[in-house]
Amino acid sequence: MTFLLDDNAGRIDSAQWVPSPNFGPRPETGDISLLVIHNISLPPGQFGTGCVPRFFCNELSADEHPYFEQIADLQVSSHLLIERTGAVIQFVDFRDRAWHAGRSSFDGRDNCNDYSIGIELEGTDTEPYTDAQYDALTAVTRTIMAAYPDVTSARITGHEHIAPGRKTDPGPAFDWPRYRQALVASSDDYAVTQGMTADNVSEPDSGLKELGMEKSDSEESVLDTTSADNTVADKRKSQ
Repeated sequence: MTFLLDDNAGRIDSAQWVPSPNFGPRPETGDISLLVIHNISLPPGQFGTGCVPRFFCNELSADEHPYFEQIADLQVSSHLLIERTGAVIQFVDFRDRAWHAGRSSFDGRDNCNDYSIGIELEGTDTEPYTDAQYDALTAVTRTIMAAYPDVTSARITGHEHIAPGRKTDPGPAFDWPRYRQALVASSDDYAVTQGMTADNVSEPDSGLKELGMEKSDSEESVLDTTSADNTVADKRKSQ
């Protein structure tokens, strides 16, 4: 599986393009140096419903499901969604800032949305992800790393690692060694293989701090649909 990036559009060529209105400019143009893996399912624990794309496009109706009453007014997005079938949907141009990470910090730098790409996997913390999802995620990751060299193997992380204690996705069901080994096996690109050995393919360091403050700009809501047991979101109203 191979994906190409349209340099003029910041989009994966073969991904379905479903533009979300929930995005903004990056504070520093071209500052893309982190990849964050999430999970989501709507309703929680249900797959293939088509609700996630509508949620990211503000088209989810509160009366469709009791759970949606909590989230129908939220404004969130990710750059990509990888469905259980391996299908890839893109909602936000990589050059723009999607609203996926919320209060977060990586390697001492806050506000990960400013400099990250967010990928949602359709799933939960405890349900094994599919082979098709791992294949698509590996291929997409290779494309992103080739286009944005600052996204190195050491700068691929989970939502739970940039917001510990507040977020739990992609959870214990996500096989970090499998994913990282697949990146090594599927590419000779130094950006992918640097720092990755047989002893260095586990999940990212979970010791990153959780922010106790909210972002000063006011455009986003903070997504949390990682499992059926989790609170869906910490919403902050736009001004």
